[in-house]
Amino acid sequence: MTSLLLTLLAIIIVIIGVSVFKWHAFISLTVATLFLAIFSGLSMDKIVSGIETGVGGALGHLVGILALGTILGKMMAESGAGVQVANFFVNKFGVKKLPWAMMLAGFIIGIPVFFEVGILIVLPLVISIHKTSKQNILLIALPAIAGLSIVHGLVPPHPGAIAAISIYNANMGKVLLYSLLIAIPSVVIAGPIFAKWVHKRVIPENEPELIKINMAAQKLPSTGLSFFIILLPVILMIFSAVAPYIGIPSGITKFFIFIGSPLIALLIACFAAFYFLGIRQGIDKNGIKKFTEECFLPVGSIIAIIGAGGGFKQILIDSGVGATIGDMSQNIHLSPLVLAFMIAGLIRIATGSATVALTTAAGIVAPIVQHMSGVNMELLVIVTGAGSLMFSHVNDAGFWMVKEYLGLSVKETFKTWTVLETILSFVAFGVALIVNMFI
Repeated sequence: MTSLLLTLLAIIIVIIGVSVFKWHAFISLTVATLFLAIFSGLSMDKIVSGIETGVGGALGHLVGILALGTILGKMMAESGAGVQVANFFVNKFGVKKLPWAMMLAGFIIGIPVFFEVGILIVLPLVISIHKTSKQNILLIALPAIAGLSIVHGLVPPHPGAIAAISIYNANMGKVLLYSLLIAIPSVVIAGPIFAKWVHKRVIPENEPELIKINMAAQKLPSTGLSFFIILLPVILMIFSAVAPYIGIPSGITKFFIFIGSPLIALLIACFAAFYFLGIRQGIDKNGIKKFTEECFLPVGSIIAIIGAGGGFKQILIDSGVGATIGDMSQNIHLSPLVLAFMIAGLIRIATGSATVALTTAAGIVAPIVQHMSGVNMELLVIVTGAGSLMFSHVNDAGFWMVKEYLGLSVKETFKTWTVLETILSFVAFGVALIVNMFI
């Protein structure tokens, strides 16, 4: 209980630091991390190495993705391609159906890409539609983010789901089928329905500043070209995902896997944007260089915040909070589905990582259910994934990405993103229990 209380106090320090003392989130997270590490009894050398490990783990795969994704978004914004795609959605679906269109876009884009990559692909589009339609940005952004998040938590080939399938020895095809079935009602409730309710109650104080849309671009690229550029990294990642299963030579398969990795796919998309949205639109090399350099200052702030969040997460792990939760939960006699959901949720709240929560909870629950009969392993994967989504807060990189890119305050992010994630979690869990009654 002491470790859980210290974790709660550390989270309160972050919130008070940002909201009351107006510290930058990086400073608040660092102070909270040191507080937790010192009072948890970690030695001085372990505190430093833990923070360094956490920062490196959080940023190792994200720095390049954040930089390239922001550059791609900048090119979409400055060339007017974002406006073209936004106009297409507004004209095709109308303002009233935009939340449903954005939910579908986020859901489809999210299947082959990591959540953080999907955010960077979708948000320039969200901001363009916000500027074009003059709607509250939450009405447009939340359904898209819900679509990205639900597939990240439940649907293979995302890493957490794949790891849980392996740990539980579940059937991949059945997990894919059940997860899509369960994801649809979850994303409908947490996406368009929640967005329509909350956008009337939360009016963001600030406008999104990281991606500024050029609404006055003189020469707009075609709608088809605009869609091609924004979907190019997604297309490359789909090739990467299907290449091992279509019987092509191993050398070609490795090539597709290489170009479909998030970093390389975004790099290729950036060069395509430099040419098609830059040079062909009359933007010279100096202009493209200027746009690229303008991306790095705001990205630096996000990288610092996410790195500090990674350090916080690692200290939570090193201090034994995750293990404590696992030990406490094993002594509670519950249905395996309920137990898996609860353990994953508690570890998610403690460590901030959906993937860590999913894989850790699966590792705890798998030995417990190994000799039980009548346990549906495929639904066990899904409820563990559902638990890993709940209550995203200050130790989660996704929390800070949504906050910074949408220009929200910490309080607004809690009221929208945190609630959205928790709705996704509990609705998916509830639907999984209903499905379990019939199969």
